[in-house]
Amino acid sequence: MTESTPTPVHWKLVIDCTNPQSQADFWAAALHYEVEDNNAFIERLLELGALPREATVEFHARLAFRDLVGVRHQDDPYDEDNGAGLGRRLLFQRVPEAKSVKNRLHLDLHPGKGRRADEVERLRGLGASVQREVKEPGGEWVVMTDPEGNEFCVQ
Repeated sequence: MTESTPTPVHWKLVIDCTNPQSQADFWAAALHYEVEDNNAFIERLLELGALPREATVEFHARLAFRDLVGVRHQDDPYDEDNGAGLGRRLLFQRVPEAKSVKNRLHLDLHPGKGRRADEVERLRGLGASVQREVKEPGGEWVVMTDPEGNEFCVQ
């Protein structure tokens, strides 16, 4: 009997937020990712009556979902039918409540040896804030927050 290797599970990281469009812009710039373009898919859904117009917004001169915006790595595959990434992807989802406690999950960014300080400054220019610098026997990093207060680290 031959055991087969299971197919890896596709995933995306979903981040709750109050403004998916601004979060998508920040993280696309921070990671050098692309904001997903769902315009053609949304137009089809509107034509079919499957999506109300109030569920959409104009974003970068294209139709976008009001409550969901994804960003993806530009080298990864994506579904040409709906614009959704099929690889490394973050999805920003509108929720009614503001962030109230520390994240239980966060991103660590690794800009490369000797580039941490420059990357921190670049991210500050995009709207991130420095929370603290950590120096421990196991390493050094900077704890930052994105424009909505979500923590992330720069190694």
